[in-house]
Amino acid sequence: MIDPYCGAAPLPEELLSRWNFDPVLLVMLAGGVALHLGSLRREPAAQGRILAAAAGWTLLFMIFVSPLCALTSALFSARVAHHAVLVAVVAPLLVMSLPRVGVPVRIGAAGGAAAFVLHMVLLWLWHAPAPYAAALADPAMFWVMELSLLGSAIWLWGAVLAPAARLGATLALLLGQVVQMGLLGAVITFARAPLYEAHLGVTAPWGLTALQDQQLAGLIMWVPASIPYLAAALALLASRLDRPVAADEAAR
Repeated sequence: MIDPYCGAAPLPEELLSRWNFDPVLLVMLAGGVALHLGSLRREPAAQGRILAAAAGWTLLFMIFVSPLCALTSALFSARVAHHAVLVAVVAPLLVMSLPRVGVPVRIGAAGGAAAFVLHMVLLWLWHAPAPYAAALADPAMFWVMELSLLGSAIWLWGAVLAPAARLGATLALLLGQVVQMGLLGAVITFARAPLYEAHLGVTAPWGLTALQDQQLAGLIMWVPASIPYLAAALALLASRLDRPVAADEAAR
């Protein structure tokens, strides 16, 4: 059996030494940070976007380079938390930190709906047992999983955070995310047997059976992973309270 990209499942006493110093990954992360921050420094009043970019790239470093990467090989709950951070925290931070060159690209309702459907399909696909096992068995497939989840999430958050987006459509996207992630979390939580073969026999050192680990993963997907979407919905509602109705009509 091929070890997953993040390495074999660690024991608790090994975890702090299990950093991922993949040179290709480190070069890609360093290059991405340099290009991203370099593009922002050429723009006036970009401090907020620079901070968002720094936070997003720091989180990417933590989930792919720090021992948290190795922990995902042992615990499915850690993998789900990893994916939740990737799609619900890193993706919006990267969208908020994009350089503002010229007129913002408008993503209409159809584009937002397409982004939602694609992201939902990918989220369910990569948390199904067979595709998940394939991603852990092949580093190339692992990166297909990670980049497709991040890319589709960036597209979705781009629709949500677009300045010209209609409030109703935006709230529908965010609440739709809460519902579909809750459903996926419920399916994982209430499964009566372990679904993920890669985590059989490696969760015990962490004080969990494979089924308990899976149930914890489902609860993470069900509740904490939904918080960023609910927070974004509340923030958008608050930001529009003083906005004239005519402004929303003009954005249609």
